[in-house]
Amino acid sequence: MTSDSEDPNDDVQYHLEVGEDDVADSVLLPGNPERVEKVVDYWDDHDIVAEHREYRTATGTHDGTPISVTSTGIGGPSAAIALEELARVGADSFIRVGSCGAIQEEASIGDLVITTGAVRQEGTSKEYVREDYPASADHRIVSALVAAAEELGYDYHLGVTCSTDSFYAGQSRPGFEDFEASGSDERIAALQEAGVLNFEMEAATILTLANLYGLRAGAVCTVYANRVTGEFRTEGERKAAKCASLAVSYLAEMDTAVEEADADGWHAGLSIER
Repeated sequence: MTSDSEDPNDDVQYHLEVGEDDVADSVLLPGNPERVEKVVDYWDDHDIVAEHREYRTATGTHDGTPISVTSTGIGGPSAAIALEELARVGADSFIRVGSCGAIQEEASIGDLVITTGAVRQEGTSKEYVREDYPASADHRIVSALVAAAEELGYDYHLGVTCSTDSFYAGQSRPGFEDFEASGSDERIAALQEAGVLNFEMEAATILTLANLYGLRAGAVCTVYANRVTGEFRTEGERKAAKCASLAVSYLAEMDTAVEEADADGWHAGLSIER
């Protein structure tokens, strides 16, 4: 039996202050609590069900599909807490919704990056599992995000993300008084050569934990900065939220199709008329 000191969660989760009836199966995970109100703008309806620390949670419907959103704050540690406690109250599908810095020239400001997998250049996931365990996105969620981006007419890029613990040194940016971390230039060059698309700070943790727990997760971020062109603009801020919300509705349809076909998993044949 787990002692109270090891697991302080009861009917209401310790950090998020949500209970089993407060969240839907699918939860969007922005970092900034202020983004919650921007996310729910695209829903049919919503209620704020909890607010504590950096965590703000709302639940409602999008195109008739139940959906929730919980802000995670910045970085892997707080994102892991959010996923842990949301899973404990029944959520099983998670989409990281945020902003990112592109490290490939073709990913322009305002474009979306849909993550297929993540480089685990953060520390939180390493406390759960060995470093060579892959942080891979759920293929059904990736497909739903692509379908949503296509329907909305958004420019998007599909590929590998790098998650870091530092906005500055970890992403090869200069620190205070132009401090430069050892190996900074070589690190970003190696990632670019490997075709990695972008930097952000939560995806690897979310994807790793979801895989470990038999849950589903993905990530979609709007490009705010391009490290190759030197541009920075907060353009298209709401695109990721709108894409992820629509993806949850697609995901529900995909799950229904799998169930009706008595299939083991989603595949393209379920949507192809012959």
